[in-house]
Amino acid sequence: QVQLVESGGGLVQPGGSLRLSCATSGFTLDYYAIGWFRQAPGKEREGVSCISSSDDSTYYADSVKGRFTISRDNANNTVNLQMNSLKPEDTAVYYCAAGRDWVTTVQTMCLFPGSFSSWGQGTQVIVSS
Repeated sequence: QVQLVESGGGLVQPGGSLRLSCATSGFTLDYYAIGWFRQAPGKEREGVSCISSSDDSTYYADSVKGRFTISRDNANNTVNLQMNSLKPEDTAVYYCAAGRDWVTTVQTMCLFPGSFSSWGQGTQVIVSS
């Protein structure tokens, strides 16, 4: 049974940091691209950052470049998203997702959430003073 479980969300002040983790089980993480997405109230789900299965190539949305870092630890079946210099506009529910990237790129997958076949339940991030 494929499972993805996010953790690490919470309330943080502007300029602060959070580290989100996506614990995976039920599949071989090495063979899957992983994406982090977010959805704020009244907005569409957007791709924040994605990492490929093979060469660890990454994609970041322009809004988070230079502030967020995605990394994967296949040995521990975990993918992390380090978020620094957080802004109020980063407030959202953050989801991790898994998908195969045989014939596409992580950039394309991040732009189209439907590229991912399995999703976690999400973790809330609130950036507020």
